[in-house]
Amino acid sequence: MTVRLTGLTWDHPRGYLVLDALARALEPDVSVRWQRQPLEGFESRPLRTLADDFDLLVVDHPGLGEAVRDGALLPLDEVFGQQELAAWRAASVGASYDSYVLDGRPWALPLDAAAQVAVARPDLMDTRPGSWEQAGQVARAYPTTLCLGGPHALLMFSAICVAAGSIPAAASARPRPAGTKSMGGDGPFVSEMAGTAALAVMADLLACADREMSQRNPIGVLDAMAASGGPAYCPLVYGYVTYQRPLGGQPGSSRLAAFDAPSGPGGIGSVLGGTGLAITRSAAELGAAAALIRTLLSDEVQVGLYAELGGQSSARLAWEHPGADAAGGGFYRATRVTVEQAWVRPRFAGYPGFQTAASAVLREGLLAGEAHAGLVRRVNDLFAAAGAGRSGGAAILGNRAVHRPGVPGQDGARRRPGDAHADR
Repeated sequence: MTVRLTGLTWDHPRGYLVLDALARALEPDVSVRWQRQPLEGFESRPLRTLADDFDLLVVDHPGLGEAVRDGALLPLDEVFGQQELAAWRAASVGASYDSYVLDGRPWALPLDAAAQVAVARPDLMDTRPGSWEQAGQVARAYPTTLCLGGPHALLMFSAICVAAGSIPAAASARPRPAGTKSMGGDGPFVSEMAGTAALAVMADLLACADREMSQRNPIGVLDAMAASGGPAYCPLVYGYVTYQRPLGGQPGSSRLAAFDAPSGPGGIGSVLGGTGLAITRSAAELGAAAALIRTLLSDEVQVGLYAELGGQSSARLAWEHPGADAAGGGFYRATRVTVEQAWVRPRFAGYPGFQTAASAVLREGLLAGEAHAGLVRRVNDLFAAAGAGRSGGAAILGNRAVHRPGVPGQDGARRRPGDAHADR
């Protein structure tokens, strides 16, 4: 009998081509139907609104705090053994695995890895600025855009702070032992000195950039750069291997060229992105879900199929593999250091709302030419409010684990809201 799974991913070829290909490959034993949502929904839609309608969710790690608090996801140490989880952690690039660990438990497994990188049009610009000072010089010499749409004004701001050696939300990012609560909003998001310095960099770049284009999300910015007449340079935008793959398979025919994000006294500044694959509280066929995850995280898929179809692997092996790098037009080699060093955002329950609101404050304030110190204070006030409004972080409840490591999905009963696991 065919096992049927439903999943939700995001609406970009990087987000669905590999999943769709494997959905067909597993038939007739397992049938997987993937639906898609826009990037904006992927970045901001609470997972509790999806958990009862899908077995599998492609997720963004900053939303984990709310998802765990709301009991939307199944902790994956109830599905996989510790040895298997440790192997996946060791094989992942940068903090891709750890970004999905909350309160000592894994809630998703890294499917795709990404970070903010610099991007240029190789037909218009051959220089590769390595620092924020050099980025400003290049922006004055070449047509430039920023990426400030949605949450990305705050994420650029955060990356510049990281490069300066001022890690945002440092008091909220301290690791806590398993079973303790994930607190957030402890202390300011950034110091006023670090924040105003970062905004000065952003304002100088915005003065040279296309203001309308700079208000788009990463896909909108990269689409515009790749189009005829597009700008030559974006100093910081989430990298997409799909824009660097050789056109028609011809080496040297890439539309865009990504390279490491600008650095500062603190090193390269970038914010980790990427996606993880989670099993929801309503999933019944855990054996089939686990088998699919194992297939997706295999070297054959992460290095082979991802390179073939333009996925962006979470496996370190792919980022170091000459064949995968060649298939991506040199994307992996040119940006690997950035991905390995990228900063992981807070994941407490109030963080997604803070990210949206603070980004709007920074974007609108920069466009309006507002005083930088005032903008930093507003961001810190929003961060404090997000922490004050939390309901104790992500609670770990003591429900019995029906599905033990190594024997997933044996009860065969679909959990519903009100069942023991549904209110985890």
